[in-house]
Amino acid sequence: MKTKGLIITAVIAVLFFGANLASAGNLVITGSTTVLPIAQKVAEAYMSQNPDVKISISGGGSGEGMKALIDGTTSIADSSRFIKDTEVKQAVDKGRYPVPFAIAYDCIIPVVHPSNTVVNLTVQQLKGIYKGDIKNWKEVGGPDKKIVIISRDSSSGTYEVWDEKVMNKEKVSPAALMQASNGAIVQAVSSNQNAIGYIGIGYVDNSVKALMVNRVKGTAETALNGTFPIHRALYMFTDGWPKGDTLNFINFMLHPQKGQKYVKEEGFVPMY
Repeated sequence: MKTKGLIITAVIAVLFFGANLASAGNLVITGSTTVLPIAQKVAEAYMSQNPDVKISISGGGSGEGMKALIDGTTSIADSSRFIKDTEVKQAVDKGRYPVPFAIAYDCIIPVVHPSNTVVNLTVQQLKGIYKGDIKNWKEVGGPDKKIVIISRDSSSGTYEVWDEKVMNKEKVSPAALMQASNGAIVQAVSSNQNAIGYIGIGYVDNSVKALMVNRVKGTAETALNGTFPIHRALYMFTDGWPKGDTLNFINFMLHPQKGQKYVKEEGFVPMY
């Protein structure tokens, strides 16, 4: 993790000092649904200041973003997890060299229906629920109701971080209902009094109840200091060192008074 942090810091520093103007064109951004609202808001602001640049954005999950980067069909891959070694190999085999840019921080928040009386779960309890070992809310201090498990699909970076930090690579119960996006999980949990799901901090709203984990609340502060157990960085990846409009957009994204302002507006945690 220290090495990764040094690389990201160096990348940010070189970006600000190495930026150059280039001819305008079209950018394609694909990937994480967690990063999607950030990318959309920043792209809107960027295009309003650079009307000769057109940016198209789609979700599909971090895995789809990486696949598009490897295949050469996207300018920027959004990802809510770091790139896998297998993806690096696939990219290099095709002559592509992914470069990471951390653009925000995030907590993955367990959420339940607002009527649920549970306020805190330990990481071990979350693991037990998602494995299917804990089947009733009364086992963790809640109502005598069967737990309905809502999870992200396997192409999601959020799923993969949850798999690493909560499940410790153990399988999620086959009874879990898989959803393709953070928004879909919010909708599923908000409409089912017995459900539990997990979402990026920017997606938490009044329709769901955010739970503490190990008695720690997921906030900007606990994301930055690492005390919330399920925290992560959010990324944008480019094929090689970015140039032209791609470089200018990444610079805009990382600028404290520009892109980072919209990170905060979307409910996520700015880099600075």
